[in-house]
Amino acid sequence: MDIEAGVARYYTQGHLHSAIIDALRASGKDVDALTTDDLSAADEFHLGWRAVTVELARDLDLTAGTELLDIGSGIGGPARYFAATFGCKVIGVDLTEEFVQVATALTARCRLAALASFVRGSGLALPFPDDSFDRCTLIHVGMNVADKARLFAEARRVLRPGGAFLVYDVMRLDASELPYPMPWAERPGASFVETSLSYQRLLQAAGFVIEREVDRRAQTLELGRAMRAQVAQHGVPPLGLHLIMGPASRERLGNVMTALERGSIAPIELIARRA
Repeated sequence: MDIEAGVARYYTQGHLHSAIIDALRASGKDVDALTTDDLSAADEFHLGWRAVTVELARDLDLTAGTELLDIGSGIGGPARYFAATFGCKVIGVDLTEEFVQVATALTARCRLAALASFVRGSGLALPFPDDSFDRCTLIHVGMNVADKARLFAEARRVLRPGGAFLVYDVMRLDASELPYPMPWAERPGASFVETSLSYQRLLQAAGFVIEREVDRRAQTLELGRAMRAQVAQHGVPPLGLHLIMGPASRERLGNVMTALERGSIAPIELIARRA
C-alpha cells in the first residue's frame, strides 16, 4: 500500500458523520442550523485548536475577495471558519473520502456551501489549474507527506504571483525518538516529521520567500493544560477530537503532548510568499 492510501485508511472511521451528529444532539445543538462555533470542539484537528485557527486567519490577511485553497482540509474546520468570518471563498482538498463527505455535509448544515466546498485529491497532484488561488494553507498535513518538495511545488503552482502560503505543522526540535501512536500516524514508518530548517529549505527551493516563523509550542502547552483541567472537572464532552481519532485518542493525544512537554517537537507556523 502506498503512503497516500495508508494515510486515507488511517483517518477513515466509516461512521464519522453520524457520530458527530449524535454528539451535537447530545450537546443540545440544532443540527439543522449549525455554526462554526458549534463544531469547533471536533473539527479543529491541529494543535492549538480554534484559538490558533483565529490567529492563522489574521496572519493570512483574508478579505471577502480572497480565494483560498486548504490542502489536507480534514472535515473542514479551518475552511469553514475562514469562510464564515471573512466571507472569503475556500476550497478544501483531502485524501480521505470520508473527510470530504463529512466536511461537505457539515458545511451545508452551517449554510456555508456557497463559500466553502471540498474535493477529494492529493496535495502532490492538486486538481486545479495554475495561478488559481490568492492564499494556500497546509495545517498539520506535512507530517503525513514524505515528498514535501513536490507538495510545495504544487502549492506554488496553484498560487497566483505574490500569493501567500501558510504552513502550520508539527516540526522536530531534536532527533529524539517520538512516542507512537501519534494523532497523525500509528507508527514511525508512516510519520514524516522534519525540522523548520528543512521546511524552509524546501520552500525556498520551490520558489517561495520565507516571511515569518512562529513557534506555537508554549501557546499549545498552555491551551492543552487548560483543556485537561476542564476534562478532569467535567469529564469528556460528547463532541471532541476523540470522534476523529477513535478509541486510541487518549493515547495519541497523550503522546503528542508528552513530546511537546519534552521539547522534542513544536507546532510551527511558516508564512511564505510565491516569488
